[in-house]
Amino acid sequence: MRQGVRFAMCATNAFLRSLGVEIHASGHRRWPDEVKAQAVAETLRAGATVKDVAVRFGVQPNQLSAWRRLAKNGDLVLPALEDDALEAVFTQLVVRDAEPLGIEVGEPKAWSELRIVVGEVSIQLDADTSAARIADIVRALGAAS
Repeated sequence: MRQGVRFAMCATNAFLRSLGVEIHASGHRRWPDEVKAQAVAETLRAGATVKDVAVRFGVQPNQLSAWRRLAKNGDLVLPALEDDALEAVFTQLVVRDAEPLGIEVGEPKAWSELRIVVGEVSIQLDADTSAARIADIVRALGAAS
């Protein structure tokens, strides 16, 4: 193995270990979901390519593309990047029949709260809660499941 290649591998391994990737003597790596998500998020930055990010993380581009599919399917929660603060954030919306509110006909009812339900967890928020805060909560609930 050439000296430059050996140095590059050592630098990549040191970088990956600093992120929490387990690197076994056999060369097998165990990638935490947070690291996969970080790599996928980096591919979404303006001007980034899957190939360049894959080289940086020391994986094959097809492996990184598989992680991107996981994120697209909702199986991998991506972190918010610094430049995402001003961009819109989207999540799945489940529409179902409304529960009866028990309101008499003609009585006005203003929306004053928002409810997020994931499994057995239910969170109620004020209607004026910012979209960024709601996105943070949904992202955290997705990471916990």
